[in-house]
Amino acid sequence: MGFWGKIIGGAVGFAMGGPAGAILGSALGHAADEGTVGRGIPGLDGARIAAMLGSRESLFAISVVVLSAKLAKCDGPVKRSEIDAFKRAFHIPPENMREVAQLFDRARDQAEGAEPYAERLGAAFAEERGVLEDVLAALFRIAEADGPANRAELAFLGMLHARMGLDAAAWDRARLGRPSPGARLETEGPDPYAVLGLPRNATDQQLRDTWKALMRENHPDSMTARGLPAEVVRRAAGKVAEINAAWDRIKRERKL
Repeated sequence: MGFWGKIIGGAVGFAMGGPAGAILGSALGHAADEGTVGRGIPGLDGARIAAMLGSRESLFAISVVVLSAKLAKCDGPVKRSEIDAFKRAFHIPPENMREVAQLFDRARDQAEGAEPYAERLGAAFAEERGVLEDVLAALFRIAEADGPANRAELAFLGMLHARMGLDAAAWDRARLGRPSPGARLETEGPDPYAVLGLPRNATDQQLRDTWKALMRENHPDSMTARGLPAEVVRRAAGKVAEINAAWDRIKRERKL
């Protein structure tokens, strides 16, 4: 069973045996509705329940599904292109799609209730800001799946950015670091300065220091050593390649 199968299984998704697991699974299925777990456990939000499972993998998995669904809903009916972008962004394996789809469908019933998930995700990964930035970048790609992000989507993403505790450079990298689907690609790829989150007038030393810091933060080996979820580590490999490509391009341009 893959990453998602370990985290999300059963009726709404949590592979836990026995009556207690069934009850928790049912509660978590309702967690996406207005940020509460639903019947029988008033006052608790789904992100809190996820955190109570004691695993950052669980919290990460639930949060990215719920936040993706609520982002897709925030500007009206959810479109197939947004669902497809979600599947691409988080690479849900076919054998686990049914369980993930059930949680996604519950979460998209309403756009409200995303704040607790963003806050708890931000708290859980406060020392790994690259993980949070990667989630924000993936959400940008979902927002852009049906065209440029509109006012409602940008407001939603801005709320997530603030609740996760990210800085302005992280917003710029997430928004500009990768071209949107359907965009006319340049042969050299995205703006390398945007990938590093720095202006074009940054000094050579600033660029070098930022590149080193981003590499330390996002390198898969470092993430594995810090005990980060397997899905996060897998996604980090692509980000490291982008960071290195951006730095290589800047070095060529500046003859460093």
